[in-house]
Parts: sequence; C-alpha cells; structure tokens
Amino acid sequence: MNTGGPVRLALVGAGIRGMDYSRHAVAGGRAELVAVAEPDDGRRARAAALGGDVVQLTSWEELAARPRLADAVIVATQDRLHTAPAVALARRGYHVLLEKPMAPTLAECEQIVAAADEAGVLLAVCHVLRYTRYTRRLKELLDSGTIGDVVTVEHLEPVGWWHQAHAYVRGEWRREDGSNPMLLAKSCHDLDWLGWVVGRPAVRVASFGSLYHFRRSQQPEGAADRCLDCTVEAGCPYSALRIYRSALRRRERGRISDWPLAVLTDDISAAGVEAALRDGPYGRCVYACDNDVVDHQVVALEYEGGVTASFTMSAFTPLEGRKTRIGGTHGYVEGDGDSLAYVDFRSLSQRRVEVPLTPVGGHSAAEGHGGGDPGLIDAFLTAVRTGDHSQVLTTARDSVESHRIVWAAEEARRTGTVVTLR
Repeated sequence: MNTGGPVRLALVGAGIRGMDYSRHAVAGGRAELVAVAEPDDGRRARAAALGGDVVQLTSWEELAARPRLADAVIVATQDRLHTAPAVALARRGYHVLLEKPMAPTLAECEQIVAAADEAGVLLAVCHVLRYTRYTRRLKELLDSGTIGDVVTVEHLEPVGWWHQAHAYVRGEWRREDGSNPMLLAKSCHDLDWLGWVVGRPAVRVASFGSLYHFRRSQQPEGAADRCLDCTVEAGCPYSALRIYRSALRRRERGRISDWPLAVLTDDISAAGVEAALRDGPYGRCVYACDNDVVDHQVVALEYEGGVTASFTMSAFTPLEGRKTRIGGTHGYVEGDGDSLAYVDFRSLSQRRVEVPLTPVGGHSAAEGHGGGDPGLIDAFLTAVRTGDHSQVLTTARDSVESHRIVWAAEEARRTGTVVTLR
C-alpha cells in the first residue's frame, strides 16, 4: 500500500506496450517513473524522459539485484521473457503489472502466480478488454437480467489485414518458436473477456484454423521477395510501401501515435522508413517470410451448465472493434465496441446504447484499446495505493484459466479432438 503520494513505478521493457502503460500511469501525476530496465539505449532514454531522476539500467537482473526502488513494476518484455523478471521482482516485493500473455507454458504461469502469492504482492495481467466503458456497460446490462440468462455468444476479433501482415507475418509475433501461438499472443484477451461475460468456467473446447494465405504457394506470379523490388506491389493489399507510407502520411497530419512506424525504425521520416523497408524485416513480401502462426482460427467453447460460445480470429477484416452477439432467455444484444443494441423478448422493445470512447481513441493497441489501457492502469494504481486488490478485475488465477483454454484450443486444433478441461 502507498498512501503517501504518487505510486513509484519501475519499467522492465521499454517497447511500445511498456511505454504506453508508463505514459498512462504518469499522466496527471498518479504515478512517477523512478527506474527503467531496458537494453536498448534509445528506448531506455525515451522511457527515462517520462520521469525525473530515473535510475537507468540495462537489464531486469540489475533491478532485481538492488534494494527495492519502487512500489510496483511493469513487466513488458517480449512474450517468452516474462517469467524470470516477474518471479524475481515479485520476490523483491514489487507489485507486478504483467503484459499478456503471462508465459508460454502452464508451469511458468504457475511459477509466477506462486511467487506473487508467497511474497504477498499484487499480480495483475494486462487483460485490458475488461476495463473499457463498452465492456462495463455490457456487463451491467447482462447482470441486470435484461436479456435473462446468457445461453449463446458469438464473438469476432477482426485482426485487420494490414495488422496481420505487420505483426504476425513480418513482425515479432510471426513464429511460435519465437513468440507463442497466435491464439495466445493475440487472443488470450478475448478468451478472458468471454469468461468474464459468460460468468461460468469453460469445460470443453474444440478448434479449427490454419495458415491459409501468407505462404510461398500464394505468392503472385512476378512478385519479388521485397516490396521495394516488386513489379506487382502496386496491386497488393499487403504492400509494405502502401501500409507504412500511409502510416507516415497519417503521422504528418498530426496523428499522436508513432505506431506502427516506431517498430520499423527510430528515424520516422520518409527516408528512414524507406531505409527500413529496404533492409529490414518489414519490407519483405508477405509470401516470402518465415512466419508460421495461423491467419484464421475458430474456437468452440462449452461452459458449465451448457452455455456455448464461438470465437473467431481472422486476419481478413478491417482493423476495428470486436463484434459480439449474445443470446439470452429473455432477450438478445449485439455490440461492436462503440455501441450496443438489444431486444427485450417480453416487451418487444428495442434500444441502442452508444458508449463513448475515452479520449485515448479507438480499438487498437496504439489507440488504447477503446479506453481499456488507461482503465487498467487506473485500477492497478488504485489497488497499489489503497491495498484494495479487488480494483483489478482479472485475478492471477483468472488469467491462468484463460491461458489454459488457449492451450486446450491449440491441442484440439492440432489433434482434431474435443478437449475436456479439468
């Protein structure tokens, strides 16, 4: 508990997510950044600029070796590098805000939870979708009994055609051996959210999906292996030139976020982006990369009591808010992240509810997940400051359970079976 002023924060991993969380935390003086551990000199310096006299370290090991410098730590390293810093810093007495997914295996997840439990510190995983105004309004509607008992749910995550190409074909999450299965890396958010909405534990899982499009056999005739050398690039929806030059134009028109350009290069200029596309991984043809994660997947879930849900993750969509349809015994509701529309079967009344987003903006990670990012940070800082851990809506055990559903779905997809959760 910290009742004497702003929450003191350390940051481990000053990439885009770590920086976004840190910016939200220090906004308005609710927290102060006092330490950053990051091996990249430029990222470390940019993070340090968010605070005053910030201790700058090159690794989480240096932070763990020192007496505790802060009340809490944000761990936002790459997916497979979460376990060691989360465990060590929890044992040091830091409350931990851990970027999702928790870890690549159940054993590592359990290790992180055990370390936090033994140290008596808060462990919060960044399942930001629970914290949006939209989700809170939907949950109020369901809990009020307006549509009766929830019986069926259809949920779509529209990844976005160009976002898939950026992050999951050319980018750091393109391979399972370097990151995680797509469902864990991208959609553990959604499986946590479905459990929150349904309000029951999942008992059986089936799944289907594959890498359908982004592979060598789909490469158009005459295409080159880099977009800058390609004679058919102008007609390709996944052209790196099209994607990143458009992002550069949006930035020049005053867009706040540097994403996705900051992933390519520190020199966010026409020349800097051109150089990155000439020599870096983001200029590769999407049909000539070393990616292996799926580009579409369906998960069928049965929850306790017979409630069912279907979840679809698809690359072949615009990048926009999740779409959800919920059927209840007394009514029906559907939403898109911006508004809800529901029908009451008893009165035959229909109503549309607009849910204004926070000033952060839209539905992508760069735009704050519809207000979920600042909502999560507010809850975490309040929990640390007051000691009321119920402010954090996803317990560590909830997070482990949603990850278990992902691994069950992957087992079902690979084996063609229905997996029973124990």
